[in-house]
Amino acid sequence: MRAREFRQAVDAEFGERGRVLVADLVLGELGGLTAEQALDAGVDVERVWLALCRAADVPVGRRHGAGLRDPRDA
Repeated sequence: MRAREFRQAVDAEFGERGRVLVADLVLGELGGLTAEQALDAGVDVERVWLALCRAADVPVGRRHGAGLRDPRDA
């Protein structure tokens, strides 16, 4: 997953509140960083996406991200 794909997935999954979640939701599994802070610190984009999904209770079937291949189809 690339940064552009991350932004698309956030927009598709969370809509208007996505930017707020990325900036403000503290992700415990990423050491208490927000998604934005984790990305700025160089944490792998896919790891940040999955942590955000888990924290926001996104169903597993939608965690592959908008426009991205569902890994269950591999």
